[in-house]
Amino acid sequence: MRNLARLSAVGASTAVLAAGLVAPAQAAATSWGACPTGPGVDARQECATLQVPMDYRTPGGPTISLAVSRIRTAKPALRRGVLLIIPGGPGSPGLNRPSVQVERLPQDVLDRYDIVGFDPRGVGRSSPVSCGLETRDLSLTRLKPYPGADGGIAENVAWSRRIAEACARNGGPLIRHISTRNEARDIDMIRRALGEQKISYWGVSYGTYVGAVHATMFPERTDRAVLDSNDDPDPRRVARQWLANYAVGVEDRFPDFATWAAARDGEYGLGADAAAVRRTFLELAAGLDREPRPWPGADGEELSGNLLRETMLNALYSDANFPMLAGLMRAALTSGELPPPNTPPAAALQNTAAHAGATMCNDVEWPSSVERHRRQVARDRAAHPLTAGMPVNMGPCAFWPFEPAERPVRVSSHGPANVLLIQNLRDPSTPYSGALKMRQAFGQRARMVSVDSGGHGVYLANGNACGDQAVTDFLTTGNLPSRDKAC
Repeated sequence: MRNLARLSAVGASTAVLAAGLVAPAQAAATSWGACPTGPGVDARQECATLQVPMDYRTPGGPTISLAVSRIRTAKPALRRGVLLIIPGGPGSPGLNRPSVQVERLPQDVLDRYDIVGFDPRGVGRSSPVSCGLETRDLSLTRLKPYPGADGGIAENVAWSRRIAEACARNGGPLIRHISTRNEARDIDMIRRALGEQKISYWGVSYGTYVGAVHATMFPERTDRAVLDSNDDPDPRRVARQWLANYAVGVEDRFPDFATWAAARDGEYGLGADAAAVRRTFLELAAGLDREPRPWPGADGEELSGNLLRETMLNALYSDANFPMLAGLMRAALTSGELPPPNTPPAAALQNTAAHAGATMCNDVEWPSSVERHRRQVARDRAAHPLTAGMPVNMGPCAFWPFEPAERPVRVSSHGPANVLLIQNLRDPSTPYSGALKMRQAFGQRARMVSVDSGGHGVYLANGNACGDQAVTDFLTTGNLPSRDKAC
């Protein structure tokens, strides 16, 4: 990729730096080239590289690279500006999102915006970060901190210490500067480099929090913000609350799967009604806790109760995954052949784990009491057995060696009314109850469209014409609904 801009903030005023911002960029040349080829990369997608400060407090210091992409509108006469797609995670890449979304976005939107993507700092083709974790620590049932089969957390405590120490040892200087505030600043640098006075964006999942932080830090530079599948922005807890919300979200969403499976009891044999399917799942998970099954192709992992729980959580993101989960449960119950697992590559897990950990730990302080976590896990296992205490268990942030450089942003109602929230009622990852907190934080800046659907991701994701049209109308006209809307 080529240099998009080499932005200099030398000479920024003391007042600007005190606010945590960077002075306007000096003149910069724009140079776009071909994107790295790969499956699904649209021939129209262009790529470039943007240099930004690693530490915005020292804008004349070392820089890092941001990989940026775009697909320009085919109708420049109708062009309003750019629509940036903010990926979720933390740790998800976004460079090729324009290629994906131009196949889905309505023509009215494509006519008005260049669709822009990026890999966040530390991710993918942007300057990447890695903690050099041991293979044993990349297990899917470690990266989310599931307790032991008996509810004990001793292994989680040891794992958490190893991860924190590995990140301190191997993460390099960049790992200290990965945070949501800095991603919001990076987005403003992308805006400047593109020559835009304001920027519109569509953030999904963690991208909603990034978008909310950007809209709070840079309200006058935010055009139209669509926040899809919303995180709870509680500034006292931030990612601690996001993890805790898995317990709520899975309980909200599992009945959709259970009802679906019960309607196909003749095929899968999981239970004749939703309550029976739930009992089957809990009994199967408990049995696999006691006696895991070999799972060929799972990189040496066995199908344990925790791996079944993690597979279930991921399956609840979309109705399209229900047959896979039901088939896995049936095979485990009947000692049949297990379907092949979908295991991410180790390199991707290394990058995602490092970026996610750095973001969550650098954004806010975490409690470090082992006994406190032990009590929380015991209570949560009883209240939310589907997730078995994972959402409140101990993780690496309890032992993170770096103090947060800044306090979390308090999302506020100060700014223009230009934020549209869209939310499924039954989201396993970012539950409706948390999205209501985001709605409350924005006050009259925002409106919320609630969609009577399950899964993670709303706009153009589940065929709800009412919700989709509300977002399209906002992006094309700028008009928010007169009041919150149910679809």
